[in-house]
Amino acid sequence: MFGFFKKQKSKPAVQIKKKAPAKKPIEQKSSSDPKPPTPNEVMQAVSDIQKQLDKLKLAVSSGTVKSVDPSDASASEIIDRTMDELKEKDGVVQKSGFEKVIEGVFDGQNMVGADGQVYDVPANYASKSKLVEGDILKLTINNMGSFVFKQIKPIERVRKVGTLDQDPQNLQFFAVEGNQKWKLLTASVTYFKGEPSDEIVFLIPADGESRWAAVENIVRE
Repeated sequence: MFGFFKKQKSKPAVQIKKKAPAKKPIEQKSSSDPKPPTPNEVMQAVSDIQKQLDKLKLAVSSGTVKSVDPSDASASEIIDRTMDELKEKDGVVQKSGFEKVIEGVFDGQNMVGADGQVYDVPANYASKSKLVEGDILKLTINNMGSFVFKQIKPIERVRKVGTLDQDPQNLQFFAVEGNQKWKLLTASVTYFKGEPSDEIVFLIPADGESRWAAVENIVRE
């Protein structure tokens, strides 16, 4: 009787095997896939982009570069003579992968380059360096579009003493001596806090007439 109540053996637990994640099929590269650019190709592309940026910077720089106007009075005797001197030299315009070097003549406000362009010279630099009409400058334009001027050959100059004057209409400052007068950079006058009727010491080219003068000092009345 007790045989009917024999303990039944428990069945072993069924283990569920986890399926392994399916392997992604290996993509076969076709021979038509584009090849990655070489380092030389990358550098060439960067160089091309930099050249385009330089052109854009020159184009959008307000008044930084402009064509020479043949009717402009800046084509004075002194400028013409100094420009002829530049043309006799070789390599006045030099280009490399990283910069462009141009020589030119200071006309009192700007640099007339040997490449036929006129470049604005910062008034603060012209005033500090006491640039005189006819001085030879060197302009370096790097691949970032930065303009760096340097005076490389000052023209022979003389010192004069006169009176500071100002046009009431256009506010242009002048250095006056006798019956002659020369234009002055406003930045040069304001640096010395000059006012009309003050005594002014100024520089002009020693040989030939000029339209501009460089302020050396101003004595306040």
